[in-house]
Amino acid sequence: MNRLLHSLKYTRQLLAATAVLLGVMSAAHADMTIEVVGTGASQFPIAIAPFQNEQGQKQPVTPVVGDDLTRSGLFKVIGAGDLSPVPYTVEQINNGPLKSRGAQTVLVGTVVPDGDSFLVTATLVDVATKNVVVTFQRKATAGQMRRTAHQIADVIYQKLTGEPGAFNSRIAYVLKQGKRFELQVADADGYGAQAVLASNQPIMSPKWSPDGGRLAYVSFEDQKPIVYGQDLSSGKRWKIAAFKGSNSAPAWAPNGKQLAVTLTRDGGSQVFIVNADGSGSPRRLTTVGEINTEASFSPDGGSVLFTSDRGGSPQIYRQAVNGGGAERLTFQNGYNASGKLSPDGKTMTLITRTERGFQVAVMDMASRQIQALTDTGLDDAPSFASNGRMILYETDVGGRGALAAVSSDGRVKQRLRSTSGDVRQPAWGPLLK
Repeated sequence: MNRLLHSLKYTRQLLAATAVLLGVMSAAHADMTIEVVGTGASQFPIAIAPFQNEQGQKQPVTPVVGDDLTRSGLFKVIGAGDLSPVPYTVEQINNGPLKSRGAQTVLVGTVVPDGDSFLVTATLVDVATKNVVVTFQRKATAGQMRRTAHQIADVIYQKLTGEPGAFNSRIAYVLKQGKRFELQVADADGYGAQAVLASNQPIMSPKWSPDGGRLAYVSFEDQKPIVYGQDLSSGKRWKIAAFKGSNSAPAWAPNGKQLAVTLTRDGGSQVFIVNADGSGSPRRLTTVGEINTEASFSPDGGSVLFTSDRGGSPQIYRQAVNGGGAERLTFQNGYNASGKLSPDGKTMTLITRTERGFQVAVMDMASRQIQALTDTGLDDAPSFASNGRMILYETDVGGRGALAAVSSDGRVKQRLRSTSGDVRQPAWGPLLK
């Protein structure tokens, strides 16, 4: 039998677990830094002027907005902090110097104290006409300034590209340092990393709930792989799937009430549907093949994608949640796994094996053509951003796990650098409300 799944290195890791749980919370670790390689086919030139009064804040707004837009690869950010005077309102804009720098739009704004919080106002202006393109206004505490900046970047991104932004979202991943594993959550830009679970036994496969408030993951604290759920605001944890044999590879349904998991309770690895609160009995979905795993739901929740060896090699299949036969989706290349649909359902990201090795790829669901996106050869665990524009994934750098991201067209590549350990199995969460 073929050895399934490059991602079933995951299974081999499951069998190697050996220690005990240490705790559920720990201090923040070093944030990641992001290096951008490549840009979009075209870029939007935007000048950003420092907001009035932001210099006195612990977290200024405009550096975060600028970094967000730069990381997307779709914006050319032009500094406007040296203008004299620096414009804070539409009326104060002198469009001559901005035009000479090539700016098409300029962002101006203010941060005004308002009791225990601040009123943040941001206005994007067309440089040529001085017409207001979009205005953002929100009250925020000092601790909410970074999130507010991400929201401003999302508003600008959507207005100028016509697509939703995904800056105000979070990522989850597993950090390994020696024998210690940590499930960490950070902002999409790698900032504010916090460990929500720490253990001397493996933690694997974190997945975000549709509302972004819960995580499902696999933990070995009971000396076997069990799928847990955890509420991030309260820290409450519960067992979602703790059946005989192995419980692994969780994936949330869009309704947030169910998950698909891989269980070995009936022999082999099969996909089951279980309740998110751990109640009731699991309902078996797959019946063919020795290994069926890595399930993910379609955006409408009506079907499940999974990887199976039933055809002799790892390929991606789709099956209705209500049962019936499975449809094979991938035929190009001899190995395809880890399939996940984009939010609009038009594209699937996956891991495909090419002459370079295991690479992140996308498949157009209409033509069924697969295109490799990365230039590395040991990629795994691809995960779409909430807008479908970027794909976060795990790769190998010098024998150590690292995170990276690539745009769905392959033009923009990001490397998320961490000096604190082996980083693997990322998941990109939904846009925060």
